[in-house]
Amino acid sequence: MDEHITQEPTQTQAQTPEQTRTLTDRFEQDRTHLRSVAYRMLGSLAEAEDALQDAWLRASRADIGEVENLGGWLTTVVARVCLNMLRSRRTRGEDPLDEATPDVETGPGQAEDRPDPEQEAVMADSVGHALLVVLDTLGPAERLAFVLHDMFAVPFDQIAPMIEKTPATARQLASRARRRVKSGTTAPDPDQSRRRQVAEAFLAATRGGDFEALVTLLHPDVVLRADKSVVPSPEPIFLGGAVTVAKAAMAAIGRARFTGVALVDGTPGLTMAPYGRLHVALRFTYTDDKITEIDVIAEPERLRKLEIAVADA
Repeated sequence: MDEHITQEPTQTQAQTPEQTRTLTDRFEQDRTHLRSVAYRMLGSLAEAEDALQDAWLRASRADIGEVENLGGWLTTVVARVCLNMLRSRRTRGEDPLDEATPDVETGPGQAEDRPDPEQEAVMADSVGHALLVVLDTLGPAERLAFVLHDMFAVPFDQIAPMIEKTPATARQLASRARRRVKSGTTAPDPDQSRRRQVAEAFLAATRGGDFEALVTLLHPDVVLRADKSVVPSPEPIFLGGAVTVAKAAMAAIGRARFTGVALVDGTPGLTMAPYGRLHVALRFTYTDDKITEIDVIAEPERLRKLEIAVADA
């Protein structure tokens, strides 16, 4: 992103009608970009829409008379709103996704309809489920520095004021986040590439309800172990045999739309992460490009110990 990003102006002077029209037009012009920034910061399309609404309210009440680059300034406003939302989320230690959002004020920042689960799933696919999972493990400042710099090419000297750090510190935060995203990746490995293709085929077959295709990916003696909280059930689940395991996978077809391929402890597997939060991980064991073991992990303590990284194509 080449536009200069300025500090958020003080909201002390009412906008002229011409400024309001200009701001409204630019907000609508940049809506897709601003939503992309907010989504990558928050991992939830519904929360991204909330951030755009809040950003619009702030922008519409600000003095923009001295703003040189309106597009860059709007990116700053959205980024600051998202940073505050991330910090608030961590402070409360709760998931805000089910909270109702009151209609404060209509305007370009307010979506006409709340995103449905299908929209959320499509957006997650476009960004990458594994990336969203890793981003969710980052601190707010790390996430902002990585998202703005690595995904939107915002220079560090423009990111630094948003997080109240020096440009050098902002660079370090982005670098640390980058290492987390790429954790576990190595030089090209033909075995890993084939295993990634098997994991992708497993996900495609599950999403598409293709039982026969799923069976062909499994070793005849495949075993599946699942935490008791996956279903939930009184005891952990143990299943054996390709047909039995494939049937169990078909039963989870509803979860598959929020699932993506990731490196799970260094090996291609699957992560289910609705709204960017890791809920379930499938850790695969392979033999001759067949899946021989599936460990379905849902217990929070076990999930926290997993090393999740992006599986590069």
